[in-house]
Amino acid sequence: MSAAVDVLDVASIKRDFPLLARTVRAGRPLVYLDSAATSQKPVEVLNAERNFYESHNAAVHRGAHQLAEEATEAYEAARATIAGFVHAMPPEIVFTKNATESINLVAYAFSNSTDLARGGHPADPRFVLSPGDEILITEMEHHANLVPWQQVALKTGATLRWIPLTDDGRLDLTDLETLLTERTRLLAVVHQSNILGTLNPVESLVRSARAVGALTLVDACQSVPHMPIDVWAMGADLVAWSGHKMLGPTGIGVLWGIPEVLAAMPPFISGGSMIANVTMAGSTFAAPPQRFEAGVPMTAQAVGLAAACDYLDRIGMAKVAEHEHALTSYALMRLEAIEGVEIVGPVEPVDRGSAVSFTVAGIHPHDVGQVLDDRGIAVRVGHHCAWPVCRRYGVPATTRASFYIYNSTEDVDALAEGVVAAQEFFGGAR
Repeated sequence: MSAAVDVLDVASIKRDFPLLARTVRAGRPLVYLDSAATSQKPVEVLNAERNFYESHNAAVHRGAHQLAEEATEAYEAARATIAGFVHAMPPEIVFTKNATESINLVAYAFSNSTDLARGGHPADPRFVLSPGDEILITEMEHHANLVPWQQVALKTGATLRWIPLTDDGRLDLTDLETLLTERTRLLAVVHQSNILGTLNPVESLVRSARAVGALTLVDACQSVPHMPIDVWAMGADLVAWSGHKMLGPTGIGVLWGIPEVLAAMPPFISGGSMIANVTMAGSTFAAPPQRFEAGVPMTAQAVGLAAACDYLDRIGMAKVAEHEHALTSYALMRLEAIEGVEIVGPVEPVDRGSAVSFTVAGIHPHDVGQVLDDRGIAVRVGHHCAWPVCRRYGVPATTRASFYIYNSTEDVDALAEGVVAAQEFFGGAR
């Protein structure tokens, strides 16, 4: 039995999550340690979506009947709740289908603005790229904040550069002054790594980028669900995150932006609802956020995400962060005590989140994951959409455990015992 003490009342919280009561693999209790990929959903979120469909379902911002009015009110009320969760205002919140789409929205603002300028049409110069211009990212980015910028560089002739990693899983800022220069047009950086768990100093990086006139984008997928976030205090121009990683539904993401920056961006997807005026000869576009929400939006998902924000607010995000820090510290201690286990990422629980990746000597991560799965323990194995990180540390893949509000120290113990069982099954550490 664990000697550690959980910060939250995990047993009470787990009762709010129906899926966590099920069994897997011939009746074993489920130990869910894959929240960095997607979180489970409390009854409150499930009921919010169900209630919308049962009582208010209609297309928002369309129609004059009562259901349309109720649906629109629910959608915009959800926007206000989600904005408040990150200390923003509702017009600063753009709904997308996930964080990948949010980042692509920004990427297309650069490529579309560049195309407009090349065609002699008006475009905000901050989003126009030319050969010699540079986009700066980091070596620890999720593919969602890497591949779009590779594509933008190909389309515009800009150069993609990146901040390298240290051996212990941190950003190597030694040569930041040579990487972040007057040629840098955008700094796009992850707040918390989904594979290493590293919490990056985004506030200071953003200040450095602003000093050279660069725009800034933060991927906050792994931070908004796990700690108190004030997007204005962060200082970035744009911040992206997903609903499904913070107890909310799948199919909804968020892009927050400074109003003046959003207003300078051309639309990503065009069609209904995002227009101001349309003639056969041309169209003008609505102000943000509607400019970026073409078509019938994901109303039920927005309502569900707002319910998730309410749920997390009642727990308190400071408590969420404290609980996860304690779990992560305990997990690092338990795993490091097992001979043959190597943590991929920071081994000290300082400036570090609750995703813990590791390798086991002589055993492929997929095999470790299979043994854990046979014991009812759900983890992620692979490169975690961060292939360059695995290449940097010379591993084909890792096993990743990620913790959330419904995890306990007993879950960490089960993980550690499962890793030892994998070693025994495959003949021990080699």
